[in-house]
Amino acid sequence: MIFKLLGMLPLRFLHQLGWILGQLMFLTSTTYAKRLRDNYSNSGLITDTEQSKKAIKSNAIKSNAIEGGKALAELPRIWFPPGNSPAFLMKKVHGWGLVEKGLARGNGLILLTPHIGCFEIIPHYLSTQFPFTAMYRPPKLRFLEPLMKCGRQGKRIQLATTDVSGVRTLLKALKRGESIGVLPDQVPSTGDGEWAEFFKRPAYTMTMWSRLAEKSNATVLLMATKRLAKGAGFELSFYDIPERLDAETQSRRLNRGLESLIEKNPNQFLWSYNRYKTPAGSHKQKSACTK
Repeated sequence: MIFKLLGMLPLRFLHQLGWILGQLMFLTSTTYAKRLRDNYSNSGLITDTEQSKKAIKSNAIKSNAIEGGKALAELPRIWFPPGNSPAFLMKKVHGWGLVEKGLARGNGLILLTPHIGCFEIIPHYLSTQFPFTAMYRPPKLRFLEPLMKCGRQGKRIQLATTDVSGVRTLLKALKRGESIGVLPDQVPSTGDGEWAEFFKRPAYTMTMWSRLAEKSNATVLLMATKRLAKGAGFELSFYDIPERLDAETQSRRLNRGLESLIEKNPNQFLWSYNRYKTPAGSHKQKSACTK
């Protein structure tokens, strides 16, 4: 009920609440703050051009914490908008011709986005254009799952869980020539990924997307949203995935593409996510990767 009431508030007001929420999270959670600092600082994307390096790093990290707060505060508006869909909040779309070209091939479309901007709005917008299947990871707090599913589902949005059943659902959608969406910067379970460099550090990286592409011959595209200033809405951009370099794994190819998206808008990437954690049983792979 509270989420639905919050969803009636203007996006600009929710982003103002997010400004406060982001700073509170940074100040009250040492784990959150440390992970954000470490991941953003070690990415190499904070540069000292005009101010002192210390001042720039502090401002960038604070800005990212605020964007993280906005991402949480805007959820009610995305999941429970006053109308039937939050798609009207998508103000600009770039690279749509790539989507049309990919779907025209008839083998389906695999759309990959990192945790950047308002990724939650993507299925709602795309479902106004065609049927869309989105993979999601059920929350650790199981009582939140009904709320999450209610907010993410739609008339032409199907959800697929991060398990064997969900992968089958994605493959079936591709076989029908439809579009699917995956957040490939999530850390997969042991056996479902491989170690690959991500911003110069080894990260256990999802391989499922490349197996789906191989089985379906689907087109693979990258996409990313950007949160516009003053609650003006969002914009969405599509890109070709980079060509695979000689001797490059598909996982490194993916991470290289994700890096290029994040470099365009680093402050809105979820640096607080534990991207570099080691899944149980994968220590040997990590050791081999870092030699």
